[in-house]
Amino acid sequence: MKDYKVYKFSGKEKILYTTEALLLIAMIAYVFYRSVLAAVLLLPLAVFFFRYKRAELKRKRKYELSMEFREAIMSVNASLTAGYSIENAFIEAGKDMARLYGEDGLITKEFALLTRALRANETLEVILSDLARRSGVEDIRDFADVFAAAKRSGGDLNRIIRRAADTISEKMDVKREIETLTSSKRYENRIMEIVPFAIICYISLTSPDFIEGLYHNATGIAVMTVCLVIYAAGFVMAERIVNIQI
Repeated sequence: MKDYKVYKFSGKEKILYTTEALLLIAMIAYVFYRSVLAAVLLLPLAVFFFRYKRAELKRKRKYELSMEFREAIMSVNASLTAGYSIENAFIEAGKDMARLYGEDGLITKEFALLTRALRANETLEVILSDLARRSGVEDIRDFADVFAAAKRSGGDLNRIIRRAADTISEKMDVKREIETLTSSKRYENRIMEIVPFAIICYISLTSPDFIEGLYHNATGIAVMTVCLVIYAAGFVMAERIVNIQI
């Protein structure tokens, strides 16, 4: 079963991100140091690049799973309203998710596992708790906890699921609005990240003598290293600003 708290790169992703990391290191070495030796010394940066990519892809996958889970719970709610039992409502929701997201959809695969587990006489609360544990998504964890508590206490599951569906739907709407707002900021952030490289390259082409003193000497290397550290700190700060968590 997939653990959504851990992201493993596929073969294609390893090749793609290794290429990107090497190109980025080569660009930094050229722009800031004009040195092949610098490129070799900067190779450990590839580790941080892979960590950044893994965190970004994991964030996107968890966001995708949370949005799909919202649709699944709304489908469960609709099936309950139509008179299905709680277990059959989840099974029907799985069919709806397959039509909505295709067989490769994250929630489609999870509800396929859920259906098989139900038919193997697993209890629904145990299945949902397992999904909540693996997903690392707060909404799924909260839903599983509430569902399990209601099952134990004999509460009105239909009413609880309807209320949970409304709550999750409202929260997902807020998340979607935030994602829409921050996507433009991320685009602006990417442009700002390119600007220092573009400025140095422009000066190198138009007035090479102006910055020639910054290369191949101790003072220039120290200055450019400080600039690189400031750039890296700005990059980290900007990423934290646009990655809003609710």
